[in-house]
Amino acid sequence: MRYTAETMLVLPQHHAEDPNLILSITPESAGWDYISFQARRLGQGQSWSFDTGENEFAFVNLTGRYAVTSNRGAWTGIGGRKHVFEAAGHALYLPRHTQLTVTAEEAGEFAVTWVPTDEDHDPWLIKPEDVPSGIRGGDNVSRQINDLLPPGSPVHRLVLVEVYTPSGNWSSYPPHKHDVHIEDADGKLIEADLEEVYFYQIDKPEGYAYQRVYTDEHSPLHQAGRPIDGLMRATHNSAVLVPEGYHPVVSAPGYTTYYLNVLAGSAQSLANQDDPQYTWVKTTYTRVDERLPLY
Repeated sequence: MRYTAETMLVLPQHHAEDPNLILSITPESAGWDYISFQARRLGQGQSWSFDTGENEFAFVNLTGRYAVTSNRGAWTGIGGRKHVFEAAGHALYLPRHTQLTVTAEEAGEFAVTWVPTDEDHDPWLIKPEDVPSGIRGGDNVSRQINDLLPPGSPVHRLVLVEVYTPSGNWSSYPPHKHDVHIEDADGKLIEADLEEVYFYQIDKPEGYAYQRVYTDEHSPLHQAGRPIDGLMRATHNSAVLVPEGYHPVVSAPGYTTYYLNVLAGSAQSLANQDDPQYTWVKTTYTRVDERLPLY
């Protein structure tokens, strides 16, 4: 697959056969091996069912409140935030061979993702009060991070992160990449080979962010004669695919940008390397943006 700005930007669409589906990404449509992703909505009392098959699975509430029943357990009261900018999300992890039904106790939107696995792990409900949250960067590169399913979690491949970028600020900066699996002589992981989805929500409907995805000479795609250099305008409920390469983001002035990162690949890790042209910027920060944390 040749990746361009058009093929890496996934916009919400109406699906007549599945009107509650907002957006869908499959390994076939993305041209990669692991991540499937959907954003969905349900009216109060409506349900959606799924069988995880040979995949590990995660549910993240965006808005609304949900109950989940399954052959691996039942949970109620998942969610409750009116929008993603008021609190961290809930995340429910479910293993392979799980049959589940999500029912909306209150109408809203949610995201689900699944990746193939040959491992079995226990179901796990991650509550907002248990989600590590912090500030990264500085100056106009300050952003807030919620580690919903961080490296070291008792899962196989999935990593989930929520990121908030205030008006005019940059995030995923300095540009970093995770497209080659590299270990040092002692076996320490320097960089993992990861696929990544950025799923966006913006605090006002006309708002947007820009994301650039680009490769260098170390990228397998670059070496195969298929380099990437795309600039995408991300809007509410859109997604950007990051198959390889560096991928910085900037939030339009006047708007706060949220994105849910889903990652999976060669390790349950966020090991990455900066673009060496820009890593020096980290030495210049003098303060943290006073608008953070958002809550």
